[in-house]
Amino acid sequence: MKAQIIDDIFAIFRKSGSLNYGEDVSQMEHILQCGHLARIDGASNALIAAALLHDIGQFFNDAGNAAEQKGVDARHEVTGAAYLAPYFPDSVTEPVRLHVEAKRYLCTAEPGYLESLSCASALSLSLQGGPHDEQQMADFLALPAAQSAIRLRRYDDQGKKRDWDVPGLDSYRPLLESLLRA
Repeated sequence: MKAQIIDDIFAIFRKSGSLNYGEDVSQMEHILQCGHLARIDGASNALIAAALLHDIGQFFNDAGNAAEQKGVDARHEVTGAAYLAPYFPDSVTEPVRLHVEAKRYLCTAEPGYLESLSCASALSLSLQGGPHDEQQMADFLALPAAQSAIRLRRYDDQGKKRDWDVPGLDSYRPLLESLLRA
């Protein structure tokens, strides 16, 4: 029943994908745009999957509303990576787990990045520890998946366009199935 997890993930996305969590697009639009951005960027299949799946943790325990409505960081990246880990390799789950750290890194490393964040991303940043300090930057860059997480973060930032027609969820099924652990 390898494909059951794909069915489960797609059911989660379809059930809660209409939510927007403070952005101008729905969560479904966001994840599909991120996956598409990774595809057109020529990313590996694992990074495309990570881009599509990176916010799955938003759908557990109302995590997507935690920052805006409760003023807390629900650590959706950790929850999402843990949910995916039994089924997908580290090349998928580590960028998911690290995409928030990548945001924190870029806020320090790249002039103007902090100011470019959407309002929802800026709010969550303040709850996630803010920009990295020099030691945090070095520690993050030493991680094997840091560069993939940075690429994923860029897709995350760009995947918030209104009325952008991109391929649907089912177009990712073969790719996701090919990455499932045996």
